Amino acid sequence: MSLEAELLAGLAAARRAARALALAPTEQKNRALAALARAIPAATAAILAANAEDLATARANGQNAAFVERLTLTPARIAAMAEGVRQVMDLPDPVGEVMAQWQRPNGLEIAQVRVPIGLIAIVYESRPNVTVDAGVLGLKAGNAVVLRGGREALATNRVLAGLIGKALATVGLDAACVMFIDNPDRAAIQIMKRHPEAIDLIIPRGGGALKQALQGSEVPILPHFDGICHTYVDRDADLNMAAEICVNAKCSRPSVCNAMENLVVHREVAPQFLPLVAERLLQAGVEIRGDERTCAMVPAARPAAPEDWDTEYLDLILAVKVVDTLDEAIAFIGRHGSGLADAIVTTSSESAERFQREVDSATVYINASTRFTDGFEFGFGAETGISTNRLHARGPMGLRELTTYKYVIRGTGQVRK
Repeated sequence: MSLEAELLAGLAAARRAARALALAPTEQKNRALAALARAIPAATAAILAANAEDLATARANGQNAAFVERLTLTPARIAAMAEGVRQVMDLPDPVGEVMAQWQRPNGLEIAQVRVPIGLIAIVYESRPNVTVDAGVLGLKAGNAVVLRGGREALATNRVLAGLIGKALATVGLDAACVMFIDNPDRAAIQIMKRHPEAIDLIIPRGGGALKQALQGSEVPILPHFDGICHTYVDRDADLNMAAEICVNAKCSRPSVCNAMENLVVHREVAPQFLPLVAERLLQAGVEIRGDERTCAMVPAARPAAPEDWDTEYLDLILAVKVVDTLDEAIAFIGRHGSGLADAIVTTSSESAERFQREVDSATVYINASTRFTDGFEFGFGAETGISTNRLHARGPMGLRELTTYKYVIRGTGQVRK
């Protein structure tokens, strides 16, 4: 059987499973999640063994440190996966929620009701936790999910997907509700994007190569791509607070999309702030690339090239820009940001208000690190990605973002005149 025939047969089974899952009671879905939350810690040794296999392959292929860090699982990260499953289990089921209701003068009662999207394909790279996050969120929201992870995490993803399938089977749900594509051939992506009759939505999580692979998709796409995040230190900032926020935003986990890539500093505080924060960043191993004024204040900085302002490093590299005004900071972020997460550090309520109103990003922070842009941190339990789109969903995508709605209209015999 060809890859396309095999994949289409699997999608047909997942589509059938989606119709049944959409009607599954909350209690049954939660029992599946509870079974998975127990199974993940119990399988820690098997998960780590598979992950070690993937890590060895990544290192042999010369993958960089940031890539390896995203791929790496530890006992703590595995425990966090299980905790995310439990949190999703405890969240209200969005399916059937009445979002709004009203009555028309003719007596018709209209309700807007949440329903599952149907069959969602998640295409992702290098981060095996996405396998669990996407699977459990899709399940709780009543969607069947197709998981297509990258070649680099195949062994780990295979173990995790197997645990999900077993958890579904234990409660009488079709294992096809979460379909794992066990073939790393990129041709699978080309096949999926040509079949809108089989797949309702594709959510991609990855870099430029994945973005290019999905160009021309006939299936709607809700993208999770670049994260070029900024922190702006205002002239009225508490500089000690600003240093804590900036070090966290860059250094706590530089390989993820919500890490700060560009630091923007007002010229009035730059002479005091930049040496303060640069000392801590350099101690943490950060390479600083700055404009002319930054390099004059931080001798260890190297001159920034034009492309540095538009680069998602996913590494311990930071571009630094000194600006004269809040207006210039907002304009700079508008030109170079990806719309995922941007922050201001300030004690001025006027500056904070302008920044949150005028910066057009999915998440805008006042006096906090951009690293909080995460479904777990937002109380969603997990996420299927962070959307920078403006249609349907924006920011961390949890349960509600994996639903659509329909209108239910009740009448007493009305006909339209």
